[in-house]
Amino acid sequence: MADILLVHGSCHGAWCWRDLTPALTVYGHTVRTIDLPGHGDGRSPADVSLDDSCRAVAAQITPDTIVVGHSWAGFPITGAVAHACPRGLIYLCAYVPISGMSLIDMRRAGPRQTIGSAAVKSEDGHSYTIHPDAAPELFYHDCPPDAVSFALDHICPQPIRPQATPLTVPDRWSSLPKHYIRCTHDRTIPPEYQASMTADWPDAQVHVLDSAHSPFFAAPHPLARLIDQITANIPAPSEPPR
Repeated sequence: MADILLVHGSCHGAWCWRDLTPALTVYGHTVRTIDLPGHGDGRSPADVSLDDSCRAVAAQITPDTIVVGHSWAGFPITGAVAHACPRGLIYLCAYVPISGMSLIDMRRAGPRQTIGSAAVKSEDGHSYTIHPDAAPELFYHDCPPDAVSFALDHICPQPIRPQATPLTVPDRWSSLPKHYIRCTHDRTIPPEYQASMTADWPDAQVHVLDSAHSPFFAAPHPLARLIDQITANIPAPSEPPR
């Protein structure tokens, strides 16, 4: 069994793991969630940095922790390994950072732009949110209606500064066990972009889920089953590599 830390994506919070958390605990895992800085803690988005986000994740990591990062959380879960060494990383339809690039850089480098005018910047320019009329098609088009309503009630502003800051991928990252879950119907991070970001990864470390960008709502049980299967192939700290 594993200690699993779930890290949310843009404009979301720990609330988005509502359905996945119980689905994972069925397998005997310990499941924890966090709110990244600037998400419900009262901090001004202008004061939140990428390093703050990375350190917030790192503070929750133990040697037995497998960190699951969704969407933009690919950045803070990667940066966190400069400060702590997890058992492994799982990227859930997430950005896999390239040293020297910010998330905004990577989004612009994608094969097609998906968010466009759906992102509404705050008047002070320090955060953005997703227009409620656009969010269902962008994030939740395959999710149950109750989950969509729940999500729309909870979507929050996303600090821009962390996503505009380039990340240097820590040296330790290359030797850590890591897996990627590609979502085939994603309308936010194009599936072909997800494939290209992991083109040089071993096939056994890349998995496919028949879902869009929010599988924690659309397919919590298949996602939990897949995460459980992945964790079984990530050695515990005392185990030799398989």
